[in-house]
Amino acid sequence: MNLIEFESSLESGAPPAGLSPYLNALWHDKNGDWTTAHEIVQEIEDDRSAWVHAYLHRKEGDEGNARYWYRRARKSFPAGRSLDQEWLDLVEELLA
Repeated sequence: MNLIEFESSLESGAPPAGLSPYLNALWHDKNGDWTTAHEIVQEIEDDRSAWVHAYLHRKEGDEGNARYWYRRARKSFPAGRSLDQEWLDLVEELLA
């Protein structure tokens, strides 16, 4: 799957089969289901889930919690970077 296919899948009623949990979480987030996205990533303990977790808390407006998760992900807080751009960055990296 590539970025165009992933973005096209956002129009369907459910995420495509076979997505990684990280992409599944980002699919739900982009479809307005922050809670499901958060539930998915909070069950996984690795750098990728920590980055998605950080993004979700940043989107939520909880900067302190987001900063904690960025540190866990070994990423810098993306000051000046839009949430939409970070979502794209995450998807592109996770699809690679």
